[in-house]
Amino acid sequence: MITIIEHTINMKRLNNSKNLYLLFIPLIIILIGSFFIMFQTKFISVIYSKHLFKQVLWVILGFFIIYIISKIKFRSILNYSFYLYILTIIFLILVLFLGKEVNGAKAWFNLGFFNLQPSEIAKIGILLYLVKINDDFTQKKLTEISYLFKSLLVVLIPSFLVFLEPDTGAIIMYFALLLGVLLFSGIKKRWFIIGFMFLSIAIVSFIYLYFEKLDFLIDLVGTGLIYRIERILSFKNGNSMQLNNALITIGNAGLLGHGILKDILYVPEFPTDFAFTLGVSIWGFLGTIIILFSYFLINLFFIKKLFKVRNKTSKTFISAFLVMFIWQQIENIGMNLGLLPIMGIPLPFLSYGGSNLITYFIFLGIIFILN
Repeated sequence: MITIIEHTINMKRLNNSKNLYLLFIPLIIILIGSFFIMFQTKFISVIYSKHLFKQVLWVILGFFIIYIISKIKFRSILNYSFYLYILTIIFLILVLFLGKEVNGAKAWFNLGFFNLQPSEIAKIGILLYLVKINDDFTQKKLTEISYLFKSLLVVLIPSFLVFLEPDTGAIIMYFALLLGVLLFSGIKKRWFIIGFMFLSIAIVSFIYLYFEKLDFLIDLVGTGLIYRIERILSFKNGNSMQLNNALITIGNAGLLGHGILKDILYVPEFPTDFAFTLGVSIWGFLGTIIILFSYFLINLFFIKKLFKVRNKTSKTFISAFLVMFIWQQIENIGMNLGLLPIMGIPLPFLSYGGSNLITYFIFLGIIFILN
């Protein structure tokens, strides 16, 4: 497999053991996820019959994307970041009018062969433009106040559009990217304290209104937001069939799991949001250790890459990516275990889904060319 990868990507830029290692670990996770897809097709539901074929095509496309990116300088990508960001906003607007509705959310373009989710691809345009703004701030082209205002606006605009879909999980990912950029921006610590205080006040105020003044809150924000909050809180009140089945499945898996020949309890969104639950069911505790250790290795490589690169702009990009990437793992596994709200956030590389997988291949390609 490594030989195939070596002949697929630009060897002058990527031919070293560490970069190949970075490709190898996600590929292992993807293969594990593909095995889960095969299991779902054969033993759970025929509705997953085309998933494996599509996943393979997305992986091939992903390596082709890495090859293309390896021929481009990161500075050239940053110079076009504003236009990529504007394109992102256009897609997020268009999907509200032309998008396909799935599970109550109008968040996908139906392209026939697969559904494209702009809110996933938007992560790339948002992060690149945030890094470009940070670069301008570093070069003293922006004051601290204007830098913070512009960065916040860059995240708020797509967040508002995604809120209308609705997709709460994506909004959290966007703000995770912003936090990652700010960590290496060099801004004064007081801004983090002020931001934390405002966030705390907003959360406490909302909790108070939700439990004590619900009628007033409904008049203020409408029933749509309240319904969304109640769906998120369903993981705590036991009203989620999806989570209840997931917890039963995980609890009965044992040390070695159920294997592939035994029927298991059906969990909605098994291939995407609850792929981790399916893995625990099939492989049990020992298999879970393999999955978690794989993510530990890839996270460790990104952290080492963060402290190894010399360019501050590169550090900023990797920092923001890491915050989002690690939070996505924590949120997905946490919601599978009933520890965190269910927000429709897939597990990177393991979950089925073309938009999410291609997005992370693009991120990998960019990280390869950083120095």
